[in-house]
Amino acid sequence: MNPLKSDEYPAIYADYIETIVGDVMEVLEDQLSTFPAFISSIPKEKELYKYAEDKWTIKEVLCHILDAERVMSYRALRFARNDMTSLPAFEQEEFVQNGRHNERTLESIIEEFNYLRRSNLSLFHTFNETELSRKGMASDRLISVRAFVYIVAGHLNHHKFIIQERYLNPDNE
Repeated sequence: MNPLKSDEYPAIYADYIETIVGDVMEVLEDQLSTFPAFISSIPKEKELYKYAEDKWTIKEVLCHILDAERVMSYRALRFARNDMTSLPAFEQEEFVQNGRHNERTLESIIEEFNYLRRSNLSLFHTFNETELSRKGMASDRLISVRAFVYIVAGHLNHHKFIIQERYLNPDNE
């Protein structure tokens, strides 16, 4: 996959994309083992922890990562197949409020992640350079298929870091 260019994505995604070092497909593959291991390391007593009243629990953050990966991959598929229909915004707060994420086990979240990521990797590997460079409108922003691949990997990195720093860091308690 060719490197991502700055004109392929809106600035709102820069923080996610900048977490990617090296080949994005290798990062996605690596996350297949490192992210489940990270989830498994979360202490049971922290699963429903919020670092502030208006923040999500750890389980809600983890499931948000899954929901966002599904949405971004769907957008990538639509644009890769040359469907240039403008796609609506992703209402993440609604997804979290209606997801019943706190009822889930960490094991079920890991299982879902494994299936989801393997499926998305299979999809992403089918895209050629022409498909990866296609752009469409999502959330009223012009974005390429390639950018969605980077966003999937970078969004996970971003939230993993937040969980480590704000939820699991003993200095923050």
